[in-house]
Amino acid sequence: MKLGFNIFLGGFLTLLVVFGGLFAHWLAPFDPVLDANLMNAEMPPDTEFWFGTDAQGRDVYSRILYGAQISLTVGIVSQLINTVIGVVLGMTAGYWGGWWDDFVNGLTNVMLAIPSLIFALAVMAVLGPGLVSLLIALGLTNWSWTCRIARSSTLSLKSQGYVQAAQTLGYSDLRIMFTQILPNMMGPILVMATLGMGGAVLSEAALSFLGLGIQPPFPSWGSMLTDAREMIRVAPWAAIFPGVAIFLSVLGFNLLGDGLRDSLDPHMRTRKL
Repeated sequence: MKLGFNIFLGGFLTLLVVFGGLFAHWLAPFDPVLDANLMNAEMPPDTEFWFGTDAQGRDVYSRILYGAQISLTVGIVSQLINTVIGVVLGMTAGYWGGWWDDFVNGLTNVMLAIPSLIFALAVMAVLGPGLVSLLIALGLTNWSWTCRIARSSTLSLKSQGYVQAAQTLGYSDLRIMFTQILPNMMGPILVMATLGMGGAVLSEAALSFLGLGIQPPFPSWGSMLTDAREMIRVAPWAAIFPGVAIFLSVLGFNLLGDGLRDSLDPHMRTRKL
């Protein structure tokens, strides 16, 4: 199977972010928090400070590398929570039907009617700022589409012969769902999780920009943009590089998700032929 341009470029950008986050300790020339020197404040990019410095004299390049760790952590954990919630609710609703299906459908419609960022802001307002609160807020926000995909896939798969054979053999409902149905709908679930990673990174940056996410002095791309607002005219690099990091990360996950969808969907492959 030939990999398309989307999956190639998306995979490259995603690996670039992952590599920067995993090896930030070795790649960053300065400590993102402790190495603050007002004598070096607002210095433009040069051979020592590749991306320049911020208002406190901290190296922007080092802070972006460590900020990648936070973005990846938030994206992976929040999407894991979203995927588990969406798959469990959607699969059980599609398999059992009845009042449980009606309840899950109603709850999904309510969640889809609420803008995800507004819901996350409300959760953060209750729990307070911080990494744990951020993970909970984003983890409870974007499970609705995964739930719908899991439900529709379950409705289609439960009429297949191997599922009926498992029912005839006396398998329990949970065993059938998690051993017969779930493995056969992992393709679209994986695509949704990958696409959701980009949204999670963007939401984390937005909440941190508003002061409800990662708190200073710890590096977050969103909080770096907040700090750079007042010096955008004299030190634009302090805002440009974190913005570019957010853009490339979201673009990478979105392209990778599109590429995976094209690769895993037989209908898309047939159209291209």
